[in-house]
Amino acid sequence: MTGFEPLVLWTDLLLFGLLACMALAAWSARRSEPMRDAWRRVGASSVGMSALTLLSLFLLVGVIDSLHYRERLAPAAGTPAADDRRQLSTEVRSALDALAAPLRTRVEKTYSAPLAYQLFSKQTVEGQGGTQSREFPRLKFGGANLKYPDEDQGGDIVGRAGMGLAMGAGAWLLVAAGLVGAVAASRRVPFGAAWRAVWRGKGGPAWRAVLATLGVVVALVGPIAALAMEYHVFGTDKVGQDVLFLTLKSIRTALIIGTLTTLVTLPLAVALGILAGYLGGWVDDVIQYLYTVLNSIPGVLLIAAAVLMMQVVIDTHPQWFETAAERADARLLALCLILGMTSWTGLCRLLRGETLKLRELEYVQAARAFGVSTARILARHVLPNLMHLVLIALVMDFSGLVLAEAVLSYVGIGVDPGTVSFGTMINAARMELAREPMVWWSLVAAFIFMFVLVLAANLFADVVRDAFDPRAG
Repeated sequence: MTGFEPLVLWTDLLLFGLLACMALAAWSARRSEPMRDAWRRVGASSVGMSALTLLSLFLLVGVIDSLHYRERLAPAAGTPAADDRRQLSTEVRSALDALAAPLRTRVEKTYSAPLAYQLFSKQTVEGQGGTQSREFPRLKFGGANLKYPDEDQGGDIVGRAGMGLAMGAGAWLLVAAGLVGAVAASRRVPFGAAWRAVWRGKGGPAWRAVLATLGVVVALVGPIAALAMEYHVFGTDKVGQDVLFLTLKSIRTALIIGTLTTLVTLPLAVALGILAGYLGGWVDDVIQYLYTVLNSIPGVLLIAAAVLMMQVVIDTHPQWFETAAERADARLLALCLILGMTSWTGLCRLLRGETLKLRELEYVQAARAFGVSTARILARHVLPNLMHLVLIALVMDFSGLVLAEAVLSYVGIGVDPGTVSFGTMINAARMELAREPMVWWSLVAAFIFMFVLVLAANLFADVVRDAFDPRAG
């Protein structure tokens, strides 16, 4: 290998674009006093800040995994120098693949239990003199440093976990010092006074909850990272891949499904909901008929039919994709589009009902009496008063979309089989639950990561709803 060439997939481009739009919206919200007050209430919530901290960590992993590249291969003998740039690997990797290279490259033969040093099932091993026996072979990488594993494994695990815990504690102290220093600088108070204010939770955002959440995270991540250097912390799957690495790769898929679907849902729901509520008449009738018919079709069947049709299009046009990763990315993007086309009806109905009330208010009636155009009324008077509902619905729908991907992939109509996701991990593990002994770690690892992600999203959605809903309190 002689270098790499960056590669931007469609989902990468849309994800970064969505993050830029979110940053721009946050910057614009600073000019609105009601929006600032609502976000202050979110920041003052310990539950909200803890959930936001977890979501930010998941987002960080997803963003790192969205920085893709293709490695440049060494030119073959006799290849002209002008053609060197064209010799790229067909395998697309990400920054996460590079950072977690030890997890990605240490592939065993088949299943191994968490923190094990031997395979999970017995295999026939040929000994000296041509004799054969059934035994548990040693792993190629997991616990390979142990000379006498029966005696040394327990002490080695405890020692590495302790070292990881100490490193995590050091990292937490650095983050805490930086955070308290920033608070001290913003309030222009001594470091000690800022630390006491943060720890007592007095004024401003709930930084104490952030530090407490980070403390729990580093207490878990530190030992896991230290152990992962020599062991498969969550075991390996059927083909010997590290399950911890697969769960980290699944985070990006969940975030893509949960966020990019909003790019389809938002325009349809907002535009149709406002038009139906404000214009009324035949426009309202047509839009109501449209989402009523769409809701009458079973969602899973509609999604399955759309996914299968899209898969036929992808299969019949292989020339569109240079690598398998681009092909899998196209199916992931198609799934986002399909989920968005089938999940806009609830928000549309909600916005229609709210617009029906807004159009009867005095300031809207006055604008119409003065001859203000419909487009200007919708943009200046109706839409801003609906944004709290849009924000609440989007945050609350995120967890539902993550779970929807897991269910669809479980039944075989979700992401491409080559794309790692929580659904594909659960689908691959379901057949192994009937084994004796049972292979449980792939299912448990996917469940834990998905549970934490969905729980954090739900808790944050509750805080956002309470802060932005004008009827709350």
